[in-house]
Amino acid sequence: MLKNIPPITRGLIIINFVVFILSTYVLPPNISNYLGAYFPLSPNFRSWQIITHMFMHGGWMHIIFNMVALWSFGPPLERILDEKKFVILYFISGIGAFILFNAWNYYQYYELINMLKAQGVDLHEILQYSKLDDNGFFLQLNGTAGELQSFLLTPMVGASGALFGVIAAFTVIYPDAELIFLFIPFPIKAKILFPIIIVGSLFLGIRQSDGDNIAHFAHLGGALVGFILIKIWTYNRFRIN
Repeated sequence: MLKNIPPITRGLIIINFVVFILSTYVLPPNISNYLGAYFPLSPNFRSWQIITHMFMHGGWMHIIFNMVALWSFGPPLERILDEKKFVILYFISGIGAFILFNAWNYYQYYELINMLKAQGVDLHEILQYSKLDDNGFFLQLNGTAGELQSFLLTPMVGASGALFGVIAAFTVIYPDAELIFLFIPFPIKAKILFPIIIVGSLFLGIRQSDGDNIAHFAHLGGALVGFILIKIWTYNRFRIN
């Protein structure tokens, strides 16, 4: 089955599964502390996490869902764009997801910082307690300090941001393609279904229900970058000089 998938999409699927298996069953359990993407002001942030987080996943359902999406939308897009543009689309969308997600995170971070300053809390001390040691351990804090600490200790993982860029580009090029989405028993055109998903992601991202650990703004960031890139490319392709 993989032989019929174009090379970049096939390579991404293989790499994602290899990294997932290694990080889950072979490498030390705290490998996500180094490869997941932390908030840039966290003491656990490293520059390479902007890329490596796209290859980390939180479980079998997470990676299977993402790789099925890549297998579904990647091949037709890779064939029409060419390999170079598809690679650019994928990774720039993933980086865009990281940027928008953390722009929203900064708003929350700023609110917590102001609350702690009003309480006279030593922020430097919280940062020190939020730094993971080589074994992934830290001294747990409570109250508002604990909220900030949790914020600084929670990494973003997954290829979803990059995939939302791919799906956004697919929707622009193939707006009338009929898609089956999860439990909806009938096909819906891409130009109808994807905007619904985007509006839902925006609503859920702003609402932020307790227990919701999905990075909705990462999805929006990836989709926005994918949409802009494909619009630029198609405009330049069909422009009359």
